[in-house]
Amino acid sequence: MLQLNLIREKPDFVIERLTVKNFDAKDVVQQILSIDENRRATQTKLDALLNNSNQLSKEIGELFKSGKKAEADSLKEKSTALKEESGKLKEALDEFEKQLQEILIRLPNLPSEKVPRGKSPEQNEMVHSEGEKPTLDKNALPHWELATKYDIIDFDLGNKLTGAGFPVYKGKGARLHRAMINFFLDRATAAGYKEIQPPVLVNRDSGFGTGQLPDKDGQMYHVTEDNFYLVPTAEVPVTNIYRDVILKSSDFPVKMTAYTPCFRREAGSYGKDVRGLNRLHQFDKVEIVQLQHPDKSYDTLEEMKDYVAELLRMLQLPFRIMKLCGGDMSFASSLTYDFEVYSAAQQKWLEVSSVSNFESFQANRMKARFKDADGKTKLVHTLNGSALAFPRIVASLLENNQSEKGIRLPAGLAAYAGFEMID
Repeated sequence: MLQLNLIREKPDFVIERLTVKNFDAKDVVQQILSIDENRRATQTKLDALLNNSNQLSKEIGELFKSGKKAEADSLKEKSTALKEESGKLKEALDEFEKQLQEILIRLPNLPSEKVPRGKSPEQNEMVHSEGEKPTLDKNALPHWELATKYDIIDFDLGNKLTGAGFPVYKGKGARLHRAMINFFLDRATAAGYKEIQPPVLVNRDSGFGTGQLPDKDGQMYHVTEDNFYLVPTAEVPVTNIYRDVILKSSDFPVKMTAYTPCFRREAGSYGKDVRGLNRLHQFDKVEIVQLQHPDKSYDTLEEMKDYVAELLRMLQLPFRIMKLCGGDMSFASSLTYDFEVYSAAQQKWLEVSSVSNFESFQANRMKARFKDADGKTKLVHTLNGSALAFPRIVASLLENNQSEKGIRLPAGLAAYAGFEMID
């Protein structure tokens, strides 16, 4: 959530920056300023009234002590009237604050000055490309056919048990999946991230804190009876560990990693682009999260970007890094890098990670703060990234490494899986 002081002091700046996200904020900003002006005027009146009421209470007490009961009773009537008026002002103030909150949460985060303008993924900026695209035999198969051939992933069984978008991993497919969990977690802990095992059900406050709610309400699975949500990513519970927490400057950087299943409804997804593992309702992911001092968050973003790139090198997958344009960014992000790996059999790039800096947007919602060296309490900056999301990594590993003998795993991952070949 954007800070009210920023909107109040720099409304034109806020409006201009949000045009980069193709968001017309003029009317919303004007509403916020109008409600805020009324709220502050009401607060001023209430403060003055409460001050008068306190003074009057003292006078009444003094009159009673002096035996001037009649004068005291006369002032008590005035005091009662002041209390009634202050009660009405408090109600009005609460309503203004409610309205302000409801409108503030409709504004997306401001994009960084580094974000390119654009409306669609085609206008994202490629900042890095690495690795050779593999050349496959003419009889090469897409991963969903390889999964059936080697009996490692069963899409029909998942459809029987649950529905489309819920695959069942079997045999070496299940072992590969388990190996990836340990591989990615071990890499993260070696890089200084503290491992967390969070719940996969969160309350509404957690979803609100990281910006999924109310923006992505329709995309999250909701357990209605308990009002819990299945996590769309480990970012939600892990970042919310520091909701309503005040850190010290010496605590930075706070680095956490977590493996969780992730759940996304992906309403309306259909067609060839969602075949096999390309788009699922349940998938697994290792997430990295950092809380950082505002002065260092963009350096940290670059470090996280480099970290994810090294993972892909270890997996020997050709990849490219895209800086997202304003129109392709998430509601809460200030700057996002997407990582895409090349899927040889499908002859297309598949997104496998997003690494983002949210600046103070999530922190303002969560009230995640720190005491700076100057003694002032300020909002932290939050960052996170997929390191990595499993399904499309598996798809690319299967397709890119297939041969007549089977599918050979990269050496580092094979050591975790306990086998080199899927055959």
